[in-house]
Amino acid sequence: MRILLIAGGWSDERDVSLTGAKQIETSLLRLGHEVTPFDPSTRFADLLREARGHDFAFINLHGAPGEDGLIQAMLEHADCPYQGSGPKASFLALNKAATKEILEAVGVPTPAWELVTDISGDADPRLAPPLFVKPNSGGSSLGMSLVRSAEKLRPALLEVFELGDVPLVEQLIQGTEITCGVLGDEALPLILIRPRADSEFFDYQNKYSQDLGAEEICPAPIDEPLAARIRELTLLAHRTLGLNGYSRADYIVRDGEPWLLEVNTLPGMTPTSLVPRAAAAAGYDFDALIAELIRLGLETHGRS
Repeated sequence: MRILLIAGGWSDERDVSLTGAKQIETSLLRLGHEVTPFDPSTRFADLLREARGHDFAFINLHGAPGEDGLIQAMLEHADCPYQGSGPKASFLALNKAATKEILEAVGVPTPAWELVTDISGDADPRLAPPLFVKPNSGGSSLGMSLVRSAEKLRPALLEVFELGDVPLVEQLIQGTEITCGVLGDEALPLILIRPRADSEFFDYQNKYSQDLGAEEICPAPIDEPLAARIRELTLLAHRTLGLNGYSRADYIVRDGEPWLLEVNTLPGMTPTSLVPRAAAAAGYDFDALIAELIRLGLETHGRS
């Protein structure tokens, strides 16, 4: 097939997107496809024309555009199938506050949170430290801060506003970090994440450094009842948000109870990314994972 590989974009996660795209392109070529790399940051005006000239689009964007559903909507306008979730589900899942509100309504536990849209005057968050402050629509832990004292809160909020986003404030829950991917209709093996000893949380370097990154153990060495509960919550979140193809849900576990932090609709595809590692534990090497995502995308768009 002629595949349009969409990566890059103009979000703060551009470099992560391009790194993953190199591995995806190599895999697509091994699978016998023709690949056209496409970067929306330099050729956005050509997207519809290029999409109409290809059989499939593989999206490897992080942040907006990509995870916000814009690219997916344009691909549908061009009648070009793609992998992953559609425009509506992508838009909802990228917004952490919207995701939390929707999932809380169906019984998925999530830490106490507050969306901060204004810090002028006395409009300070109601939640008290310790807190996580993170961009409401960002990823890769960029702009994320762990705030342990009241005087550190306003600078953390300002950092997010300066990124052009609004802050989501989330109550800190101390515990074990677990992530669970979905492929098709099945939950993948869980991964337990142990950040480096000198890191307070799973930050950007922990996620993407090959030498200094966090320890990631797959399958996660946890009791089966807890693992089953996390898989159940992950599939519930995936279906409630209307996601397709694949996704990844991140949790913190305290005293045997999982708390969902966020859901990712375009999980990373770098050499250190979590979903490829979990898929490998389920029997999919990287090429097989890419092939399955294409198959699922074609099926979703009625091209199988």
